[in-house]
Amino acid sequence: MALKHPNYPLGRTVIVEHESKILKASIPKLLGDSPKRKLAVWLPPQYDAITTKKSPQRFPVLYDLVGFMGSGLSHINWRGFDENIPERAARLIQEGKMAPAIIVFPDCFTALGGNQYINSSAIGNYADYLTQELIPFVDQAFRTQASREHRGCFGKSSGGYGAMIHGMKYAKYWGAVASHSGDAYFDFVYMNDWPRTLTELMKHRANQRVPGIINVKQEEKNANKGIDDGRVKNFLNTIWKKEKLSDAEGHALMMMAMSASYDPDPKAPLGFRLPFNLETGELIDARWKNWLKHDPIHLIEKHEENLKSLKAIYIDCGWRDQYSIHYGARILSKRLAAAGVKHRYEEFDDTHSGVDYRMELSLPFLVKALR
Repeated sequence: MALKHPNYPLGRTVIVEHESKILKASIPKLLGDSPKRKLAVWLPPQYDAITTKKSPQRFPVLYDLVGFMGSGLSHINWRGFDENIPERAARLIQEGKMAPAIIVFPDCFTALGGNQYINSSAIGNYADYLTQELIPFVDQAFRTQASREHRGCFGKSSGGYGAMIHGMKYAKYWGAVASHSGDAYFDFVYMNDWPRTLTELMKHRANQRVPGIINVKQEEKNANKGIDDGRVKNFLNTIWKKEKLSDAEGHALMMMAMSASYDPDPKAPLGFRLPFNLETGELIDARWKNWLKHDPIHLIEKHEENLKSLKAIYIDCGWRDQYSIHYGARILSKRLAAAGVKHRYEEFDDTHSGVDYRMELSLPFLVKALR
């Protein structure tokens, strides 16, 4: 159990507002997300220490990519019987387990509950937002070691996916990455959520079902083309007015966010396509292929050189993960090893939930590589 009133320096957190030109230009009007975002930056105790050096000390920097339904600001909140990220980092530094580092907490929340930290015309260009705007902004405003060799990103779930994808596609900005329970092996991770997502969306059909004989061919109409026949729009308009989502609604929203991330189409009614027949649940192969183009387990060969250029890669997952992500993590590790990409892969006895304590290992691992 974490000490809630520690007697060692905790550093300080600065919150600034940043208005993004990239988000302003790329966020769809349908979502209505603001390009103005609050950015939290944690500065270690050593940042404000008096120094006799001619030039003030500079620090490696980590970017925390939070999971779906989260924002970076949530990781600086007080937690009962637990530590938030700044408290954990301060303790690790005090115990000599981690060198001082700056930690950045971006806000990449969207009206769809989040995003995958990639560029999408249906959500916004969040990869560009991170790499082309936030990195230079932070490097200018704070005493970072402003080079790729001293900069890393980490995250859990969707944030873990984002960290791994950024290590693959945007290695010129990052020197090391850590993925905790990051989305991989889409055939396992997402397939189980689609049946109940389709059932949830059915509640929002234009014409509600009535008992009796059904002509399936007539009922499906546009539902077999991967475009919204009105039910997704009705679903979104409904939940956007609610103060609390049910578990089924939350998971359906997540599948809409994934569809918008992996298969955007500006010509589609909502700007993205769906990978299943909304009436029969049949997989639409052409649409699913677009999803698989974003699956980390299929991207290793294409981005092998980028991955090999990273100074450190950390991956872990609980072997009881309720989304079956541990299978994707194992495939990812196996294929990285086959490609000769050095990395550290760990499993542990837990689920997908409440596993931030694993950063006890990943944060020191990253900072050691980035010093």
